[in-house]
Amino acid sequence: MSSRRNFIKKSMIAGGGIAMVPNLTFGITNSIPGEKLNIALIGVGLRGTNHLNNLLKRSDVNVFAICDLDANRINIALDLIAKAGKKKPQIFGNSAYDYRNVLALKSIDAVVISTPWLWHTRMAVDSMKAGKYTGLEVSAANTLEECWDLVNTHETTGSHLMILENVNYRRDVLAVLNMVKQNVFGELLHFTGGYQHDLRHVKLNDGKTAYGKGVEFGSNGISESVWRTQHSLLRNADVYPTHGLGPIAVMADVNRGNRFLSLTSHATKAIGLNKYIVDNGGENHPNAKLKWKQGDIITSTIETSNGETIIITHNVNTPHPYSLGFKVQGVNGLADFDHHTQRMHIEGITEGHGWEAMDAWFEKYDHPLWKKYGDVAAEAGHGGIDFFVMNAFVESAKQNIAPPMDVYDAAAWSAITPLSELSIENNGTPQDFPDFTRGRWVKRKPYNWMKDTF
Repeated sequence: MSSRRNFIKKSMIAGGGIAMVPNLTFGITNSIPGEKLNIALIGVGLRGTNHLNNLLKRSDVNVFAICDLDANRINIALDLIAKAGKKKPQIFGNSAYDYRNVLALKSIDAVVISTPWLWHTRMAVDSMKAGKYTGLEVSAANTLEECWDLVNTHETTGSHLMILENVNYRRDVLAVLNMVKQNVFGELLHFTGGYQHDLRHVKLNDGKTAYGKGVEFGSNGISESVWRTQHSLLRNADVYPTHGLGPIAVMADVNRGNRFLSLTSHATKAIGLNKYIVDNGGENHPNAKLKWKQGDIITSTIETSNGETIIITHNVNTPHPYSLGFKVQGVNGLADFDHHTQRMHIEGITEGHGWEAMDAWFEKYDHPLWKKYGDVAAEAGHGGIDFFVMNAFVESAKQNIAPPMDVYDAAAWSAITPLSELSIENNGTPQDFPDFTRGRWVKRKPYNWMKDTF
């Protein structure tokens, strides 16, 4: 990937290949009510293994097949499956496109895709064309063309896709969503969110440990540094927007009575990764000569059709404690919350002009899902939220119904990446958001996020 153009083109080369693969047919899932759901996992790296662990705890699914090019990851997955007392799945991974042989299995009902970003859309498109209920890790797409590929494939085949955005199920996020639904903040005006997380030790490592010392990446790295770091070298864009945007989009009913209208983005200089390489590998290390394209801090402002504004921040190349920086502002007050800051102010309730702690508010508005499944979810990844996102996927797939976060959400949330790139390239020029629902957002009803099932 010597240039940005080649980098992007590589994400599109498989677009027409599905027609040449035998046994892939259009249709819907073969799942029958009351029977176990047969699931295949494409990608069993760190993220895919987390999903595998949660699936193995369920009695209503069979892990029917796993696919990965890394034999070591396959062995790790097989060991987990054996320890769980489950039947050995079919194994795939002989070539980059062996996943299509997974999709050709008629017994497969649903597929979970947890692979490097450039494979997300092509695998999801192939999966939907094969009639599989598709779960796709974030972000779902890299280009606007890929966003449309996802939408068009869903509409052509009738196969569902769920973007597996786990932050939407954080306990504080769902409590604030409950407050939004009960009009605690009044009419909504403004939101902030994003992904602020020091990933320098993830993007650069020693080629031996996933999160360790060292300044290597690409073929010399391991785990995410093999593929993720290249995006920072070649793209000046918010390449990971959905953790911050997904919860906000749900609160604002985006694609369901509201939609994104336009976006403007700006980026700072790009010096964080270079400094890290020099500090840890020396100024004579070959990677110290690289010129990184991605600005260290990228800020995007979005306007919605209902008149709200949203600020999304991407900051992963600098020293920064993990923070998604959520803020929800309405005409009656606001919530400002994250792992380390949880405060709010509601006019007529909060005393004076200061803040009050959110503890009592969280207790009062704790979401029904967390009340019901909190203890069960405790052992799942990322503080429990991985249980909820996988539960929603499985339950939706079992019924073959539209998921809470559907293909239109996947397209709209992922479109931040190419639109921010265009805006930054053009000195912050506003970019119009495509309407991926083709006007149906006006009458689409919001998903019932307040139920206690999924």
